[in-house]
Order: sequence, then C-alpha cells, then structure tokens
Amino acid sequence: MRHGDNIMIIQNQVNPLTEHRDLGDIFAAALDAVDSFQALARNMRMHNHNLIIQENIFTLHAMKRIVVVGAGKATAGMAAAVEAVLAERISQGLVIVKEGHAMPLGIIEVAEAAHPIPDERGVQGTRRVLQMVKESDEHTLILCLLSGGASALLVAPMAGLSLGDKQAITGQLLKAGASISELNTVRKHLSVVKGGKLAQAAFPARVIGLILSDVIGNRLDVIASGPTVPDPSTFADAVAVIRQFNLAEKIPRRAWQLLERGRLGREDETMKSHDPCFAGTFNFIIGDIGQALAAAREKARQLGYVCEILTAELQGDCTRSAHFLAQKALQARKRLQPGERVCFLSGGETTVTVKGNGQGGRNQELALAFALEIAGTSGIQLLSAGTDGTDGPTDAAGAIVDGTIAVRARELGLDPGAYLANNDSYTFFAAFDARGGTHNHLLTGPTGTNVMDVQIVLVQG
Repeated sequence: MRHGDNIMIIQNQVNPLTEHRDLGDIFAAALDAVDSFQALARNMRMHNHNLIIQENIFTLHAMKRIVVVGAGKATAGMAAAVEAVLAERISQGLVIVKEGHAMPLGIIEVAEAAHPIPDERGVQGTRRVLQMVKESDEHTLILCLLSGGASALLVAPMAGLSLGDKQAITGQLLKAGASISELNTVRKHLSVVKGGKLAQAAFPARVIGLILSDVIGNRLDVIASGPTVPDPSTFADAVAVIRQFNLAEKIPRRAWQLLERGRLGREDETMKSHDPCFAGTFNFIIGDIGQALAAAREKARQLGYVCEILTAELQGDCTRSAHFLAQKALQARKRLQPGERVCFLSGGETTVTVKGNGQGGRNQELALAFALEIAGTSGIQLLSAGTDGTDGPTDAAGAIVDGTIAVRARELGLDPGAYLANNDSYTFFAAFDARGGTHNHLLTGPTGTNVMDVQIVLVQG
C-alpha cells in the first residue's frame, strides 16, 4: 500500500460499526504515528551535502556510491522515503518485503518473499543483498533498512544447511511458543547474514542501519536478528533454547550438530563488539511501539476517555494476557459512574502455544479469550491487532470483541471455548461475521508499518 493510507484502510473496515468507531480511530492514530515513510522522513534529511540522521551528521563528500539494502514488512515505505531524500544520489538498492507488502519505487528494487516461514525467494534476495554489500569499499555508504519480519525475509543458511532446515526449525520454534528473542538467538547461529554478519560482509564500507522496531525494549541485537549490530548471544545460548523446548530430536540433525559444534568452539561465533566492522557502523531506531501508544493515548483523550498505557511490553501466553486485560476492564467497569469513560492501552508481542490444529494468530486468540472473560458484561470493548496488518499465518490483523460476542456466538451455533481450545480463532471470527452479519474480524491489509501489536480496551460506565 502507499504510505499515508493507514487511516483510510482502518476506517473502511471498522467505521461501518458505529459502536466501534472510537476503537478504529484510536488504532488508526497509532498506525499513523509509526507510518514507515513518515517515520524515516522525520529522522533523515540532507543539508549542505551532508546526510543528517537524528541530528548526527554524515558527510557524503568521500562517498562515491550509496547503496540501499534491507528487509522487513515495512521497508518498502522506508525505501520510498530514502528515495525522496537522496534521489539520484542512490547508486542501487534492494529491499525484501513480505508477499503483498511491495510498492513500486523509482530506483530501489522491491522483492517479495514468504513470512514467517522463509522460502527460496528470500534466499535469492538475500544472496543479491550480500553481493551488493560485498562489492562495496571505503568510499561506499550502505543504508540498511530493517523492520519486523526481516529475520524470515533476510535468510541465508550456513554452509551445510538447506532452506528446508531453516523452515523446519522456524516452524518448530513458532509452534512451541518461542519468543522472538529465543527464535532469533537460534536463527543467528544458523545464518551467514544475521548476528552482525551483514556489517562484516560490507566492511570497509560505512553502514547506517535505519530500524523500525518490532521488539520489546528495542534491542538492536534482536530486531531482524541484528544483521548490523554485535551479537551478545552464543552458540551455547542457541543450544539452550532448543533444549528448553525439547526440540533437539525434532529439528534437522545437521542443524543440531552445527549448533553443538559451535557450542564446543568448533564453528565461528557471530560477530562481537570488538570486530573492526562495527567502527564504521551506526544504527538508529526510527519508530517503535512507544510512539504508537503515545499517539493512541492522545487520540483517546481527544475522544473524551481517561486513558492509561498499561504496558508497552505485553508478552507471554496470549490467553494470560487476555485475562490480565479483562480483569483491568472488569474492575474499572465496577468503579465507573454513568457517562464516565476509560481507555486502557497496551502493546507488545504475546505468544501462542499451539495445542490444537486450527488457524489463528496471537491477536485473534487474545481477543477470543478476552471475549470469554467478559461474556455478558456491557460497556467493554477490545481491539487487538498487529500493527503490520497481519496476525499469524492469516489475512486478518486481529479482532474486535465486546461482552455480547460469546453469548451471540452460542446463539449462532458456535462454541467459542471449543474454537479457543483448538487454536482456531481465525475460523471462529470468520464464521461469526458470516453468520451474524457483523465485522468483528479486523481485515486491514498491509498497513505500511510494523511495531508489534496493540490492544485498545474501552470501558464505559
């Protein structure tokens, strides 16, 4: 989609439901604050032949070439902003985005690949990115654009491993409910591009990483598996993650053997802070969940809500997170006087431990669990959605629920508890909307950003 389209897309999906208009407006404000084009444009400009990024000045006099590379769901919009700032100064460029997230650009090429399980298109695109940076010298400036999704899109298995190996490991860890940090710890030690290795490949070029964070705490070594930053994790840490989830006998044997060799010091570690390649490498966060929540809070206040940001670090099992949010809402509902309105906001990235064989995502599952917690209670609404417009391996961003959902579902012949137990939240909301003529399933399409998930809880007295 084009940058700046967030509000239009969200309003088209949410605003037909008058009772949910405030949720849609607050969510749209959150997305607008971290639009990938606008976020980068706010942080980068040219002045007197100098590139200025967050008031840091980089002189371009000695740079004969500027190369733009990157990966992530939101990097097409970021690349468009780079083109707007640097125009014909760009020599070449390539960013890899999730399928369906591309947009046409003038100079920088946009390639699509699969996410969250990598595919051959991601491998081919990554090889081209590596070739571009390896051709650089000390007179080259490389701008590396990174956003959420890059760990799956920027994929280059180590020698002896196949794409199938990486796919199997990623799938096993996702199914087990591994956090993004745990998943990326393993990925980095099976890759020739992650864990600072892109910066190593680019040396002695100057590298500037421009990063839209989708990680709790904005840890640079975790975002996109840290291709341009030192990696504090080790092979021993990666082995520990595999053992924690009892996957040693389930992942491909040669991958497990590689990790074990690394743990014993028989494979080269990921790049550490003392490596010379980091002397000329700089990284900047251009947008994060905190900015999205701050904008959502301001919009909620404009709409007449007393608003509280509960946390920007919501994590762990999504059903437990649903319980936490539901209890906050139910307690507030008891205290409110008629006409009083409260908004609770949270953001982060929960996980789903897959026990069933259904289709869903963490936001849809959280919303369904929340609906069961508040069943029969009036005056409470929740929107839970991925800021990128996708939730798990589905075309939904998330869902909107209130106290009528569980009751109405049973009237329509749907058992919400059974759907939840089968991790089948996507099917539930699709069926609920189809049978009831509602729009509780939030289908936004790609939003042009990616800063984890947002939950908006509205409580009215």
